Amino acid sequence: MTIENLIKEKAGTIVDVRTHEEFMGGHVVDSINIPLGEIQERMEELENLKAPLILCCASGNRSGQAQHFLSQKGIDCYNGGSWLDVNYYQSQIS
Repeated sequence: MTIENLIKEKAGTIVDVRTHEEFMGGHVVDSINIPLGEIQERMEELENLKAPLILCCASGNRSGQAQHFLSQKGIDCYNGGSWLDVNYYQSQIS
């Protein structure tokens, strides 16, 4: 399933892995902020979110790192790339 379809079907949780400051400057509606540097200590929180996780950041680099790490831990997740792209898909939901 594509990222676009996951978002349109409201399947899963959007997790923004940018810093708190970046997140406060703009983010996807209903997304949660867990910065890349905090992922290891917040694993329990991540495991309790509605899967799959759709990870996003500024460019897709940090969300790619998060996706690689979380996948190795058995968490169903996707790299959504830039939060602006994820935000666009989210805005298409009627």
